[in-house]
Amino acid sequence: MMPDRPSMKPSPYVALYDIVIPQDHIFRRINELVDFSFVTQELAEKYCSDNGRMAIHPIRMFKYLLLKSMNPLSDVDLVERSKFDLSYKFFLDMAPEESVIDPSSLTKFRKLRLEDSRLLDLLIEKTIAIAIALDLIETGTIIVDATHTQSRYHLKKPQEILQDQSRKLRKNIYSVNESMKEQFPKKNTKDDLEAELNYCKELIASIERVPSLSANPKIGESLRLLEETMADDIEQLRCSKDPDARTGHKSADTAFFGYKTHLAMSVERLVTAAIVTTGEKNDGKLLQSLIEKSCAAGVNVNTVIGDTAYSEKSNLQYAEKNHICLISKLNPLITDGYRKKEDEFDFNKDAGMYVCKAGHMAIRKARQGKKGVGKNQKNTYFFDIERCKRCPLREGCYKEGAKSKTYSVSIKSTEHAIQRDFQESEFFKKAVKERYKIEAKNGELKNRHGYRVTSGAGLSGMALQGAMAIFTVNLKRILRLLDERRQAADQ
Repeated sequence: MMPDRPSMKPSPYVALYDIVIPQDHIFRRINELVDFSFVTQELAEKYCSDNGRMAIHPIRMFKYLLLKSMNPLSDVDLVERSKFDLSYKFFLDMAPEESVIDPSSLTKFRKLRLEDSRLLDLLIEKTIAIAIALDLIETGTIIVDATHTQSRYHLKKPQEILQDQSRKLRKNIYSVNESMKEQFPKKNTKDDLEAELNYCKELIASIERVPSLSANPKIGESLRLLEETMADDIEQLRCSKDPDARTGHKSADTAFFGYKTHLAMSVERLVTAAIVTTGEKNDGKLLQSLIEKSCAAGVNVNTVIGDTAYSEKSNLQYAEKNHICLISKLNPLITDGYRKKEDEFDFNKDAGMYVCKAGHMAIRKARQGKKGVGKNQKNTYFFDIERCKRCPLREGCYKEGAKSKTYSVSIKSTEHAIQRDFQESEFFKKAVKERYKIEAKNGELKNRHGYRVTSGAGLSGMALQGAMAIFTVNLKRILRLLDERRQAADQ
C-alpha cells in the first residue's frame, strides 16, 4: 500500500541537523528547490490503494536513487552510509536515530515500480520547468550530441563476468592475508554458469567465516559488489550478458559495446532532452525527436548547434520547414566533393566536360537519380570506349572487356548548397564555438556520475541510470546558476 508522504518524525536529536549541516548544503538546497510530490503522482498506480503491507514511500526510495547517482556506490554501501551520514538522513526526511531500509528494497523498487515509466522525460521536464520559472533559460538555442556508455558486461559470457569479480576480490584479500589461499574453495575450471555461481557462493561463505576480512573497507566493497552482481542481475546473467547492448563505433578504429544517450542541452548547460538507444544507432536520425522533446519541456527552440552528423539532408529540410537555424557543418565529402581518381580527371570549364590524363574528353554526360529522392543526383560523363581500348595509359583505368567508361560526380542539392554558403558566414563560425559545452557535460556525466559504464543491464536499466544522472546534473547546474546570479548582484 502507498503510505503517507514521509516527514521527519519528532525526535530529541533533530537539532543535530542544524548543528552539523550548513544552511547552504546541497541537500538542503535541493529539498527547497524541488517539490518531490511529482514522484508520488507518477508512481501512484504502481501501488495498491487498499491492500497489502505498507510500502516505503516512493519519494524516499527515489531520493535513495538520487543519492546513488550523486555518489556512485553499491546498494549495500549506499544504505550503510545512510546509517551514519546525517546529511543523507536529513535529505531522506529521517530522524537521526531512525532505522534505514534493507538494500534489497532498492532492487525491488527499480524493477517493480520504475519499469516502463517515462521517468527520463519526466525528470528532465521537471528540472527545465524549475529553470524557466527562475528565468535561467534565456535563449532558444540548444546543443546536440550523443555520448556512449560501455555495457558492464563487455561482450563477455556471464560466467566470465563473475570470474572477473571474484578474481578482484581474491586479489584484495591476498594483499592483506595471502595465507587465505589455502582456505578458499577450488577454482571453477568449467565453462558453465551454474558451476561459477556455486564457486562464488562458496568463496563468499569462506570469507564471511573470517570477520576481519569483510570488515576491511576495500575487501568489503569488492565482496558486496560480487554479491550484488549475483543477486540483482541474476536473471540477466542466466539469460544473457546484456540482451540490448550493441556494438557502436566512435571512429573508424574504435568501437564500444553498450548504449548511446542522445542529448540536447541549452547554452546555459541544462539538458533539455535525452533519448537512450542501443550503441549502433545513428546520431543524426534523432535530431528531430530531440528538438520536439525540448519544445515539450518548454524551450522555444530556434537554433540548434551540432556536429557533422546532424547536417543530413532530411534535417536541413526539417530545420527550414520549422524556421530553425541549424548550425552544423556539412560532411567534407559534400562541401569539397569526393571523386575517385580525381587526380586523373580534370574539368574543362569551357567545354563543360571532364578530360582524362591522356587528354581524351568525355563525349557526353547524363544525370542519374531522381531529384529530391534518396541520395543526391550525379552527373555521369561517358568516354569513347574505342579510344580507351587503345590508350597507352589504359592500365588501371580501363578494364578489359568493359562496354563503357564513365566518370561520375555528385550534384549538391539545394539544401546542401545553401548550408555550404551559410557555414562560411561569421554568424555560423561564432555560434559553432558553443559546441564544446556539451562535450564538457558528457565528461561530467561520465567522470562524476558513473555514466562511463552501465550500472545494470538492458535498455530500461540504462534509461533509469540516464534519468537519475541527468536529473542530478541539472539540479546541480540550476544551483550553480543561482549562485552566479547572486554573486553578480552583490558586485
